[in-house]
Amino acid sequence: MPLLIRKNDGVITARSNPLVVRVGKLAEKKYREAERRFRLDGIKLFFEALAFGAEIEAVLVREDAYEFVMQSADKFFGHRKIECGGTLYTLGTSAFEKLTSEKSPEGVICVAKYIDKFHKIDKIGKDDPHLTGKILMLESLRDPGNLGTILRGAAAFGIETVVLSSDCADIYSPKTLRAAMGAIFKVRTVRTDDFTAAIAFLRLGGRRVFSAALDHSAKRLGSFELERTDVFVIGNEGHGLSEEAVGACECSVFIPICENTESLNAAMAASVCMWELSKC
Repeated sequence: MPLLIRKNDGVITARSNPLVVRVGKLAEKKYREAERRFRLDGIKLFFEALAFGAEIEAVLVREDAYEFVMQSADKFFGHRKIECGGTLYTLGTSAFEKLTSEKSPEGVICVAKYIDKFHKIDKIGKDDPHLTGKILMLESLRDPGNLGTILRGAAAFGIETVVLSSDCADIYSPKTLRAAMGAIFKVRTVRTDDFTAAIAFLRLGGRRVFSAALDHSAKRLGSFELERTDVFVIGNEGHGLSEEAVGACECSVFIPICENTESLNAAMAASVCMWELSKC
């Protein structure tokens, strides 16, 4: 088997077991922040974390899923030997079910340390090494499912960094991780307290920054040529972008859609903008 992991003896059956309780609490942001740990639900995310080199501390496998997990590792990693530094714990069905709300759980949950070098909380300034390549910016995006979907799109369209305002959804939320489908291991994020200053910094470096907002001077997306250094800014699901963010940008752009239709949601709008930028 390609997966090398230390296995703890015995089967955890009690729902009140300290490990089960601790992992269950990681579904809440305050506990994740306190421990600087997050959980990944499902086989694919577990394997993506291993391939990325994330520091995994514990792997919890439902008793009847152990063989399936190991066989899946054979298919995912092939002949490569992958060593997991964490410990594998086998859980009885009742104990495992306490940890998941999924209708069809795959039977594996792992706990990993925050990936601080790849996902930064940063004061953006001169010569910031994390603001290279193609960039997307998100202001006040609150829905973790939307954030995860956007990160997944960023990975697909070659966006290397996503800049988040400090009030965006948590990238380590289980809902974000589920929607991102492993994209947090492919796309850097930078969370900043001064979003408009980040826009100004990018423009000072020669980038054009466009707000996705409909105003009287907005340009139609597709009516002008984009450059690979251009940046799009996407706003809150309900209220869009703040006046400060729009004012800090080069200009606004709008996505042409058919008349008498609802506007695109934040994730869809971001996907269209990233698709256009991927052509550069």
